[in-house]
Amino acid sequence: MSDWLDKLNWPADGLLPAIAQDAASGDILMVAWMNREALAKTAELGEAVYWSRSRQKLWHKGEESGHTQKVLDIRTDCDEDVILLKVEQQGGIACHTGRHSCFFQKLENDQWKAVEPVLKDPKDIYK
Repeated sequence: MSDWLDKLNWPADGLLPAIAQDAASGDILMVAWMNREALAKTAELGEAVYWSRSRQKLWHKGEESGHTQKVLDIRTDCDEDVILLKVEQQGGIACHTGRHSCFFQKLENDQWKAVEPVLKDPKDIYK
């Protein structure tokens, strides 16, 4: 592992939040978690690799769906405790619900309303 990884402010659990942003549109696609290994792999492969907290293992985004994220830019914030990935979202779908972004729900009249369309049925994405 490199010095650039040591410069980040890793918390006790070893996980930093990682924001995936569409490089072309600026849309926030998703938020996930990265440990040192995931971030190093992301830099090495040029594709997003996260840490799945539910599965307790590395998760190469798109490994099942084919909707990988080509990483164009890796940044950190001023506190060096958040990662921002500027990506090209392959297939245009970042969310496991079949939508472009995981941020498809909007608060309207004290209720969460889905305001983004499903681009592909998840049953057709995940086997």
